Amino acid sequence: MPQVTVTVRDSGGRTATATASYAIAPPVLGGYYLSGGADPTADIAGGNFRSLTQYRSFADGYIFPGYQRQWLTTLGKSGIKINMVLELKHYGAPNAGPQTFTVDGTSYTVPAPAMTIQQRPGTTWPKAYGYGQVLAGQCDGLFARALSQYRTLGFPVNIQLASELDTDHEFGTSEAGKAYNWAESDARAVQAVTYIVNWFKARPLPAGSTFSVGLGGFDRACFQRTHPESLMARLDHLQWNVYATSPTHTALDRFRRTKDWAVADLGPVALSRPVIIAEWGVRVAEIPNQAAWIATVPAAIAKLNAERGPRIVQTNYFNSGWGTLSPKATGLSALKAAYATRPYV
Repeated sequence: MPQVTVTVRDSGGRTATATASYAIAPPVLGGYYLSGGADPTADIAGGNFRSLTQYRSFADGYIFPGYQRQWLTTLGKSGIKINMVLELKHYGAPNAGPQTFTVDGTSYTVPAPAMTIQQRPGTTWPKAYGYGQVLAGQCDGLFARALSQYRTLGFPVNIQLASELDTDHEFGTSEAGKAYNWAESDARAVQAVTYIVNWFKARPLPAGSTFSVGLGGFDRACFQRTHPESLMARLDHLQWNVYATSPTHTALDRFRRTKDWAVADLGPVALSRPVIIAEWGVRVAEIPNQAAWIATVPAAIAKLNAERGPRIVQTNYFNSGWGTLSPKATGLSALKAAYATRPYV
């Protein structure tokens, strides 16, 4: 590690010398996501966009790079870092029944998803492969299919397991007719995520592959429960999402909230892991001047990274849902200006 030595001399000719080691942190990666998983190439052209978030269901037969998404291969091979969110939530497949398929000469049969998640009252609850199904080995074929495709992708990715476990579990879950509350669902998810990471790591992976678990980061107790040291020893990154949804929200307090919980509550292994912000955004209904808010993000990230605790290394703007840029051209200009500013350069 490089060092700097400083020697001072007083008026009487006495000297004192001190030496300190230092490290030069690389720039934070400014990133993006375009609604519907669409090709972002045109949006990011001319900007310092260096990372990207994508979403896939393990149910989908086309995960890497995805159906008609050859542009992802082009971007990945150009050096853009891909945060690939792989979910047990069922979507992208023609139906929610059992699947039988062959991977590298081995035949697999995967049963229908047995769990419901995101059980918000008054809504249709999405189906997902159950944590019990994962632990019973019934989803191994899904993982084998994903891994086979990943090995031919041509570059490594960060695999984020689940989009937001706290959103999935907030109103409880059910599997095979049995209901589980939020805390019980978190505990079961930790077991399942551990199984999945161990499954992948027991097999040859592209060099540079990393793993994380997905959280919205809006509930402190859930954040604690889903980040035990035993799991963090298997993961490479912390992750949470950040949204401004009130006129009172500043960039510093929104990005700081979950980091403060991490510093206060998590163990040394977790705190040694760099942070990926897979989604961040500004809701225009409450903050009409999105561009002005976006302009404050670089200083907030620089301040947080200068403080104690895990370092944020990637921030991917979520141009969809709460983060939809409106007007889009103004928002993209603001993003490009932000990502051309320290600590992104």
